[in-house]
Amino acid sequence: MGRVTERRKVIRIREGRVSERPDTLVAEEPLEIRLNGRPLAITMRTPGDDFALAAGFLVSEGVLGAADDLQSIVYCAGATAEGVNTYNVVDVRTAPGVELPDISLERNVYTTSSCGLCGKASLDAVRTTARFPIADAPPVRLGVELLASLPDRLRAAQRVFDRTGGLHAAALFSEEGELLDIREDVGRHNAVDKLVGRALQDGRLPLSRCVLLVSGRASFELAQKAVMAGIPVLAAVSAPSSLAVDLAAESGLTLIGFLRGSSMNVYAGEHRVALRTPAAQG
Repeated sequence: MGRVTERRKVIRIREGRVSERPDTLVAEEPLEIRLNGRPLAITMRTPGDDFALAAGFLVSEGVLGAADDLQSIVYCAGATAEGVNTYNVVDVRTAPGVELPDISLERNVYTTSSCGLCGKASLDAVRTTARFPIADAPPVRLGVELLASLPDRLRAAQRVFDRTGGLHAAALFSEEGELLDIREDVGRHNAVDKLVGRALQDGRLPLSRCVLLVSGRASFELAQKAVMAGIPVLAAVSAPSSLAVDLAAESGLTLIGFLRGSSMNVYAGEHRVALRTPAAQG
C-alpha cells in the first residue's frame, strides 16, 4: 500500500519570509472492520498493516487469542456502489467454534485516531474478557538505565515520522532492551493494534516477556490492549490517565509514565523496576 504519506501545497512563513512548497503529510483514511461479513467498527488510521490492525483490534475485543482463531482477512472487493475496491474495508473470518460478540446497531462502534474505542472504559469489561493473565514468572525485571534508553530507540526507528512529524509510534522491546517490532499510525491505539495483530498472526501471543512503549500518553485503551495481549509492562513518554492506573493496579500491569531522559514515574507494578538504591525510591 503506497498511501502512508501524501503531498499537499503549503505556504511557509519563516522569519517574515513567505514561500510556497509541497509538504509531506501523514495519510489518514477510514478503515471499516467487518467480522464474518458483518460491520463491526470503523477507525481512522494511516493505511498500511491493515490486516494486523484488524487482528489486533479483535484481540483487544476478546474475540481472537491465537493464530488458530483466525481463518482469513481480506480486503472487500466492491466496497463502493460502483464495485471499486477502496482498500478501506476488511473482512475478518474467524475459525469455526470461535465465540463471537453480539453484533447489533447498538454494538457497532466508531473509533477515532485520537481516542480509541469509545464507550468501553470499564474495568469489569477487561476483567471478564482478558484471556492472558499477566503471569510473567519470574517477573520481568527492568533497570532504570534500560528503561531510559527506550524512547531514543523508538524515535530512531520512526521512519515515517521523520518525513511528516505527524505519527504516533508503538514498539515492543524484549526485557533485555532489544527492539522486536515497531509500528506507526496517526492513532496511537492503532499502532498498538498493529503490533498485537502481527504478534497474533505470528503465533506469539501472549507477549509475556515484552515491554510496550508508546510515543504519547497512556490512556485506558492502551492499558487495556496491553493487558489483553498479556504484556506485563507499558511505558509512555507522557502521562497516564487515572483509569489506566486503576486498570494497571488491578491487573498487575507495570505502568510507567513521563519516560523522558533519565526521569520516569512508576504508577503501578513497581516490582518489575530494579531501583538501585533506597534513595531512588523517594
